[in-house]
Amino acid sequence: MRTSLRLLLLNILISAVVIPGYGNNDKPKPKDLKKINHIIVIYLENHSFDNLYGQFPGANGLANAKNVVQIDSTGAPYTYLPSIPGTDKFPPKLPNTYFNIDQYIPADMKIPDLTHRFYQEQAQINGGKMDRFAEISNSKGLTMGYYNTEQLLLAEEAKNYTLCDNMFHSVFGGSYLNHIWLIAAASPVFPNAPKEEIAEFDENGFMIQDGMVTPDGYAVNTCYSENLPHPADNVRRPKTLIPSQTYATIGDRMNDKNVSWAWYSGGWNDAIAGKPDRTFQFHHQPFAYFTNYKENTPGRAAHLKDESDFIKAAEEGTLPAVSFVKPIGIENEHPGYTDIVTGEKHVKSLIDKVRNGPNWKDCVIIITYDENGGFWDHVSPPVIDKKWGPGTRVPGIIISPFAKKGFIDHTQYETVSILSLIEKRWKLKALNFRDQQAKYFLNSFQF
Repeated sequence: MRTSLRLLLLNILISAVVIPGYGNNDKPKPKDLKKINHIIVIYLENHSFDNLYGQFPGANGLANAKNVVQIDSTGAPYTYLPSIPGTDKFPPKLPNTYFNIDQYIPADMKIPDLTHRFYQEQAQINGGKMDRFAEISNSKGLTMGYYNTEQLLLAEEAKNYTLCDNMFHSVFGGSYLNHIWLIAAASPVFPNAPKEEIAEFDENGFMIQDGMVTPDGYAVNTCYSENLPHPADNVRRPKTLIPSQTYATIGDRMNDKNVSWAWYSGGWNDAIAGKPDRTFQFHHQPFAYFTNYKENTPGRAAHLKDESDFIKAAEEGTLPAVSFVKPIGIENEHPGYTDIVTGEKHVKSLIDKVRNGPNWKDCVIIITYDENGGFWDHVSPPVIDKKWGPGTRVPGIIISPFAKKGFIDHTQYETVSILSLIEKRWKLKALNFRDQQAKYFLNSFQF
């Protein structure tokens, strides 16, 4: 009896001990967000979670992927993955499952780009079966490739801080649309779009013609704004330029409350001077699509800046409350025009500038990817909005003095969770139901 009583008392004492990051009494509260005075979002390109972090210890990765096969247009499993065009580095008969890219093309070399468009991603996901990526892609079997996680420079940062393994890009499709959603949580409209740019479907819902605009007038695939900067060839095709947008962005919400912010883009100064770098991506500049930030406006002058300005501000400790950082094409990890190693070295240099600067003490850095870039992932996306998404799972890394150390956050997040965090921290009005209901990384923090 005495032994049982001693054990009971011992268990009570043990349960009262709070282990940082785990105990109930240590759970962060929304009011703790006031300790964050700087949020930095580094927005990279086109990789799914499994493609980069599928081997991360303890994460929901490739070890949990069961019965992985891709199917052809008839619904039958491929005997082998369809051959990968654009390179002779891969063998012609890869098994019908995921495979390691590094053994054929190392991460410091380019690989072909992959299909990543609005309607095509929905077909690839195939109702959550995740089995039509190879069929519906210009790069075929490459969709099933992954990289050695332990060799990634940013994986070391993830090990030291928090890795989010249940984060999804918020809207189906490619870079352009997901950049717009990062700042506005809604899709642009293109009234009176040229007929040849509008997708068409038959009475059974089968696509007759793909296009950058949906039948109901939303611009969902890559298009350029009538505002500058845009590619020079679009000056000759003005009907394909999307009209300047007027709906609210997170920038407008921050302006309403006098919260300082900036969008820092690699190569921005050269682009607006009319001499863009060959890897500058015009469709990665979402605020430029909106009237409040078009050329010759106070909004543009105050908030749209070059990445060099971010580096200077990080060194001097003059960062705004919210910084969006968009590396130039050669440094953003996008397949087709750059490689992973070049991008990760650049991002590591940005992290170090912040970490060694005066603003680090109350800063949160969020690193994520705009979308999956056409790469397969084994986790079915949640169904939040059948029309818009979210799409496939992408990596998310939280680096901060407030981030839990060596932690994997399994909470469901999406791109607009970033907006939700900004809104909750500075008590801003939500843009719509998507950012209003999105969880905002509270479980990643330990204040």
